[in-house]
Amino acid sequence: MSEENIIVVRGGGDLASGVIHRLYRCGYKVLVLESERPSAIRREVSFCEAVYDGEAFVEGVLSHKIEDISECDKVWKLKEIPLLVDETGESISCLKPAAVIDGILAKRNLGTSREMAPLTIALGPGFTAGEDVDYVVETKRGHDLGRIIEEGEAFPNTGIPGIIAGAGKERVIHSPAAGVIRNQSKIADLVEKGQVIATVDGTPVYASLTGILRGIIRDGYQVDKGMKIADIDPRKEEKKNCNTISDKARCIAGSVVEILLSEGVLPAGKTS
Repeated sequence: MSEENIIVVRGGGDLASGVIHRLYRCGYKVLVLESERPSAIRREVSFCEAVYDGEAFVEGVLSHKIEDISECDKVWKLKEIPLLVDETGESISCLKPAAVIDGILAKRNLGTSREMAPLTIALGPGFTAGEDVDYVVETKRGHDLGRIIEEGEAFPNTGIPGIIAGAGKERVIHSPAAGVIRNQSKIADLVEKGQVIATVDGTPVYASLTGILRGIIRDGYQVDKGMKIADIDPRKEEKKNCNTISDKARCIAGSVVEILLSEGVLPAGKTS
C-alpha cells in the first residue's frame, strides 16, 4: 500500500464523525463527502455542519469545507479535514483512495460499491459484506456493537433507540408536521417534559421527557412529518456529553481502524 493512503468517508453525522476523528488522530488523510443539506441532530459533534458554516470543530479537530478536491492537499497541510459536498461520490474515482467508508447511516445503500476503492467498509444495516462492500460494522447497541462482519449484514433497523437511564423511544422526538422548524431551545439546554422546544410551521414540538437536549436539527431546516428532529438525554448531569463524541461512535471507530490496519492500510508516512 502507498505511504500516502487516503480515506474517503461518505457522511459526516455524529457516528461518522467519531470515525473521522479517530482516523485523523491516527494520522490518516481523510476526505469527508456530504450532501447539500445534512440533517444531523447531534450537531455539536458532527463535521457535516461545515456544509453550512464553512467549518466545524469537534473535540479539538477542525473540518474545513472545500469546493473541489484540488483543495485537499492545502487543507491536509493545515492539519485539518477537508469536507466536500458530493452526494453521489463522483469525486472518489479522481482521488483514488485506499478505502471508502460509508457512514451515511441511511439504513440502506445510497450508492456505495466495492468498485469505489480497494477496500470498502459500511456502518450499519443496508449493506451485505462480501457483496456490495468488503466489511460491515455493527451499529446496534448491545453485545455486538462494533462487531466486524465479513459476510452478511448488520442487524436490521428496529427504529427503537437504545435505552438510556430507562428511557428508550421517548428519548427521540419526531416532527409533528411538515415545514420549516424554528427552534426555541438549543443543544445542552435543560428542558422539562411538555415544554415547547420548537415549532414546525407553527405546530409546537414538545419535549417528550425531562432532561438535557442532546441534539436538535438545525434551525430553519425544512423537515418532513415524522422525521427525527431532536434527542433528549434524561440524565441531567450528563450535559458535557452534548459536546463530546459518544461511546457508541468511539466503539465503531475502533473497529474501522482495526479493519484498515488488518488490511495493511496504514496512516500517511507509516510503513509496516
